[in-house]
Amino acid sequence: MPTIQLQTFIQAPKAVCFDLSRSIDLHVKSTAHTGERAIAGRTSGFIELGETVTWRAKHLGIWQNLTTQITEFKYPDYFVDEMVSGAFQSFRHEHYFKNTATGTTMTDVFTFISPLGWLGELTNALFLTSYMRRLLEKRNQVIKGTAESIADKTGKKF
Repeated sequence: MPTIQLQTFIQAPKAVCFDLSRSIDLHVKSTAHTGERAIAGRTSGFIELGETVTWRAKHLGIWQNLTTQITEFKYPDYFVDEMVSGAFQSFRHEHYFKNTATGTTMTDVFTFISPLGWLGELTNALFLTSYMRRLLEKRNQVIKGTAESIADKTGKKF
């Protein structure tokens, strides 16, 4: 079961980083290269505890639908989204936000299980884990850029 852990330092308030991380609209922007869009459940704005969103996107050349639900939520410290249905056997994405002296450290812990037993494990080792890491890194850079731009415009720095 692969686990991807990323830390991203953002020079912006924790609450801004938290909200941008649960923004459906910003998620769509960060995954534009996949044609991703929200097609059911919460389709815009900020997703909340218990809500679901169904995404449609082209990953690895295949159009796929993926439904996730926010299963844990403590504003503005952390939230968790988990797969309800989709191509994975399962996944859990934990989002943590911690104040620092000059901004926020955003930590992602993404754990997933691929279907198809040993074939899924081989797929993980060959390319899926690195593909998912790059997808999350790209998303985090969009969150970082947007949060820091907001902080610059509002003057809300640390």
